[in-house]
Amino acid sequence: MTIEVGRFAVEALGAAGDGIARQAGRSIFLPGALPGELVEARLTTRRGEAWAGAVEAILEPSPARVAPPCPHFGHCGGCALQHLADADYAAWKREKLVAALARAGYPGAPVAALARTPPGTRRRADLALRRGAAGVALGFHAAGSRQVVDLAVCEVLDPRLVALLAPLREMAHRLPALRREGSAVLNLLDTGPDLLLRTDGPLEAPGRALLASFAAAHGLPRIAWAQGNGPAETAAQLGPVGIRFGAAVVAPPPGAFLQASPGGEAAIVAAVLAGLPERLPARALVADLFAGNGTLTFPLAARVRVTAFEGAPDSVAALAAAAGKAGARVTAVRRDLDRQPLLAKELQGFAAVVLDPPYAGAAAQIPLLARAGVPRIVYVSCNPAVLARDLQPLAGAGYRLLAATPVDQFLWSPHLESVVVLGR
Repeated sequence: MTIEVGRFAVEALGAAGDGIARQAGRSIFLPGALPGELVEARLTTRRGEAWAGAVEAILEPSPARVAPPCPHFGHCGGCALQHLADADYAAWKREKLVAALARAGYPGAPVAALARTPPGTRRRADLALRRGAAGVALGFHAAGSRQVVDLAVCEVLDPRLVALLAPLREMAHRLPALRREGSAVLNLLDTGPDLLLRTDGPLEAPGRALLASFAAAHGLPRIAWAQGNGPAETAAQLGPVGIRFGAAVVAPPPGAFLQASPGGEAAIVAAVLAGLPERLPARALVADLFAGNGTLTFPLAARVRVTAFEGAPDSVAALAAAAGKAGARVTAVRRDLDRQPLLAKELQGFAAVVLDPPYAGAAAQIPLLARAGVPRIVYVSCNPAVLARDLQPLAGAGYRLLAATPVDQFLWSPHLESVVVLGR
């Protein structure tokens, strides 16, 4: 294909939210374009047999095109679809799960309506920091780039996190430990914002004093720090940290994984609990794989006994400590399920298995789970493509799909959370 600039009729919306046009038998991915539009675009990058392009003009807009609410949209890589009407957006998100289930061997499977989360409720942000001639930029990366978009506002984040952007930027500008670049992971816990700061230089005494002053001024019970990808240490702690999961209050490690929003977490927990067998023996045991800090463990423990498996030692310690304080029916086990998955024989004593693997899925665990014949499996996924891959062996082992719930807690992004219930 030799054309560099041309007119393209957009036919579909791709998995990443790009408009897709076809020309000369090849797909052309056009960020910002919508199905039904005629656009003028410049081809920029070849992707195997396909091309990526940049839209230069929208000649015939789609009726589904709306004004994006955020001034950073189109430059910031955090959101991909603020310009798509809400009903079309919700249908596209739900269809991602429908298509994933069809690829897995469950065509025509019943899929619930999309569980929605509103703007301004995301409680976790992984922000980039970069020092330049004009000061420190703080924000998300630009789409397809390492450039940091200096955020002034964000329609997705909880306002309490947005309020920290300007003072955090100013503090980072004065922090000697930030030489060129770093990151700031913000988690909004029940006790307030929790900050994990990573820098490319050492944290000396003046920097520690600056962090302590920042924590006191802005109500952060804890600030942790690490150099590069090294282990985190507490740099300033002015009070306890905690977040409630079920009947337990967990003190998570710095930068710990949380479900992106409280509403999204509630929808996931509800779908997981609804996916358990209706009748469980009094001493039934459920396995919670990739348990993290206990997001699902403690709601499950209100119904059954739970053995929670997690590979990260600090998360296992936080989960076990919270279980002990709450008197929860939980046994926490440290086990890296990617390197040492549970064997089929080990799984056979469980009435149900709940798994919430990371973005890459549970490739090592799934074949053993398929052979174990556990009566009920509840899979929580944040990656529809990997979900389709992981469900295929379970479909081949005779598991029926009982329920599927899409959860949109990554608002205006192509990411989708799903809860899928399988039974034999």
